Amino acid sequence: MMDKTFDPASVEARIRAAWEDAGAFRAGRPERAGAAPYTIVIPPPNVTGSLHMGHALNNTLQDVLCRFERMRGRDVLWQPGTDHAGIATQMVVERRMMERQEPGRREIGRAAFVEKVWAWKAESGGAIVEQLKRLGASCDWSRERFTMDEGLSRAVLKTFVTLHEQGLIYRDKRLVNWDPKFQTAISDLEVVQVETKGHLWHFDYPVVDEAGAETGAVITVATTRPETMLGDTAVAVHPEDARYTDLVGCHVRLPLVGRLIPIVADAYSDPEKGTGAVKITPAHDFNDFEVGRRHGLAAINVLDAEAAMLLDGNADFLADAAPEPEALALHGLDRAAARKAVVALMEARGRLRLVEPNAHAVPHGDRSGVVIEPYLTDQWYVNAKPLAERAMQAVRDGQTRFVPENYEKIFFQWLTNIEPWCISRQLWWGHQIPVWYDADGGIYVAESEAEALAEAEARQGRPVALTRDPDVLDTWFSSALWPFSTLGWPDATPELARHYPTDTLVTGKDILFFWVARMMMMGLQLTDRTPFDTVYLHTLVRDASGAKMSKSKGNVVDPLDLIDQVGADALRFTLCALAVQGRDIKLSTDRVQGYRNFATKLWNAARFAELNGCRLDPAFDPAAVTGAINRWALTEAARAVSEVEGALAAYRFNDAAAAAYRFTWNTFCDWYLELAKPVLQGEGVDSAARAETQATVAFLIDQVAKLLHPFMPFLTEELWAIKGAGVADRGLLALAPWPDLSRYADAGAEAEVGFVVDLVSEIRSARSETGVPAAAHVPLVLVGADAAVRARVEAWRDTLTRLARLSEIAFADAPPKKAVQLLVRGSVAALPLEGIVDLAAEVARLRKEQAKAQGEIRKIDGKLGNADFVSRAPEEIIEETRERREAEAARLAKIEEALARLSDD
Repeated sequence: MMDKTFDPASVEARIRAAWEDAGAFRAGRPERAGAAPYTIVIPPPNVTGSLHMGHALNNTLQDVLCRFERMRGRDVLWQPGTDHAGIATQMVVERRMMERQEPGRREIGRAAFVEKVWAWKAESGGAIVEQLKRLGASCDWSRERFTMDEGLSRAVLKTFVTLHEQGLIYRDKRLVNWDPKFQTAISDLEVVQVETKGHLWHFDYPVVDEAGAETGAVITVATTRPETMLGDTAVAVHPEDARYTDLVGCHVRLPLVGRLIPIVADAYSDPEKGTGAVKITPAHDFNDFEVGRRHGLAAINVLDAEAAMLLDGNADFLADAAPEPEALALHGLDRAAARKAVVALMEARGRLRLVEPNAHAVPHGDRSGVVIEPYLTDQWYVNAKPLAERAMQAVRDGQTRFVPENYEKIFFQWLTNIEPWCISRQLWWGHQIPVWYDADGGIYVAESEAEALAEAEARQGRPVALTRDPDVLDTWFSSALWPFSTLGWPDATPELARHYPTDTLVTGKDILFFWVARMMMMGLQLTDRTPFDTVYLHTLVRDASGAKMSKSKGNVVDPLDLIDQVGADALRFTLCALAVQGRDIKLSTDRVQGYRNFATKLWNAARFAELNGCRLDPAFDPAAVTGAINRWALTEAARAVSEVEGALAAYRFNDAAAAAYRFTWNTFCDWYLELAKPVLQGEGVDSAARAETQATVAFLIDQVAKLLHPFMPFLTEELWAIKGAGVADRGLLALAPWPDLSRYADAGAEAEVGFVVDLVSEIRSARSETGVPAAAHVPLVLVGADAAVRARVEAWRDTLTRLARLSEIAFADAPPKKAVQLLVRGSVAALPLEGIVDLAAEVARLRKEQAKAQGEIRKIDGKLGNADFVSRAPEEIIEETRERREAEAARLAKIEEALARLSDD
């Protein structure tokens, strides 16, 4: 006997263990040796990570695809693993050392610190893997990889050396995003823009003549960062700005520093912004760096790695300068203090013209929380331009496609304007760069120190002492190799031959450039093949109001809490149902609870079947079914299977979930079981008819379990086990075949029973819309019905009367007066409601609601048509406004449908 309720907490761990014991998710199972492979690589979560809603969405969608394809007979490999997450992991371990009052990283040295990180990973790292298993992820866990395991580390070394030999990796001095707290370069993805209330300081720079004497004229520049002016090497004005035409080519004396710097014409300067003249500091601003390159300007760094002023002994700063003592006294001062000091010095010298309040975005490190500096340093780079060309060509050739398609345009925009990729990081945890230096600065790139020493000896004719580059590689460098390094590359492994290129990549839209593009670039360069044929990019999961989830807002929804409360299935189904292509998900806990109710509905239907003797019959042949409702239910099941298949093939997860939901709740649980009750429970029913219906119900519960399994694996696996108890060779649902019901579709049964279902549905809707009391029985008149319709109605008279609460059913050539008219599959039906409801009052009420809805739509259209609103309003507000319009339009359509039903006669 089934339990009264489905309790996810008591079931999920047991089912996970059953899957694991059976090796259900292992690729290369013997029975699938000849099957076509289907491969997905998991976007490796950080080893420090904990499951958040983005992970839950991403991995649910992957799991739906993997379970679906596994049931369709493919040899599925869902490759799992975690990322070493350089900066995040180093931060976690350093924090723990501090909490334990242990000596710091620099005190114990690199080797000891790295040993501590490995110890932390063994003890605490990778908790997210267990959390993914709780979600139901059907990865081949036997193949779990880590971006710093031995095999992947070898792939990283091979890649670096190969690309260096090809001239694609080189060392250069360029600006990077510099985190002064962690003292390392970081990627753009690790930078967050924070709106900050600051100031715009206007400084006068004196113009000098050819002899270097001040002319008395000044040019005023505006800056938000006064401390960097000590590194200025030019002032830029727009070439067409008439105010400064005569000054282009002249020089100014940089206040406090005494350096003569040119006034250059460059389109970067905006005549409409500030004074139209901008200070150019190539070593401390990305745009200025490009201006400096265009005009051959020096780049003078005036900050050290901790963002303190670097002036004393700074040869670049002192060259061609005559700094005032007060300026030199700023050496070693923190940048914030230096800013105040520079402003005070400029004001004391009469060079401060104006101070304006200025709100602007300031880059911060997402982990450190400190202001990021554009910083000029020597780093290792990948020349990404030629690699990007190959990646774009692969998309043009159709080797890789994006879903939704609009991301293809974004992909091309980013790669067309790609800059060199900075791949070095000043951290200790990560893949140490395979570069060694001799005492004279000679560079040796090799996969091992032994190879580097041999190369140095061969080059210099004697043994040479070498020092390894202390930097490590950007985490994205090893992640870029993930689709093929996890399969054994650079070795020619059987797994690589069978599963590469992979099939589908499912990932977030925010890492299209950082990860997806780089995997394509590396894959094409190193294997000569694009690493996947399809990239499905999902959007963000927001809170119920559409706001981005953040700890500071306190609106974060923890997926693990939801799993504890309602089970993994309800969360998974919710995410699928809301995963509309290109649209952010608004997640409400009420919606998740609604799908928990859906699970309960199915469980109760299965219990109802059990209580009514519906048990699997191994001899049951669906093709031999004769009962109309059973043939109709099989037809609807076949249609649902087709709809789910088509939607998943097109990555329309929401449509697939909707089709499965409609069939399960509406067709099977509501209509079919309701229509079957008289057969299952009535007296005097033919035993053969009852047995057929019982067998059909049991068979369809199996089909529902299969249909829902990709979305709700725990509930369906439990139902499969319960319903299949005693059935030989039943096995796991996870390995059962996908339903194939197309041969059972019966158009005649659909026409007959479908008409009854639609007629009752229309009557119920009309009753609700016109305010007919729930207990009232109303007459039904079929207008102009032909012989076939009359016969159908007569055959189902008792069912129609019972389900639609009818007092009588009649036929007429013309509709009666004061009646609501319905159109059902080409037939006209009428409900004479005079004396039951006030039709005139109902029309008046609907007209009033219609006007109200129309007015609201006009109001929303006016707002969305306002360019100022669209450009200024937060993204979530605009989306909410669009959704309100959709809701009002849907409400208006229902009102107008109800009005059309009401007869004026």
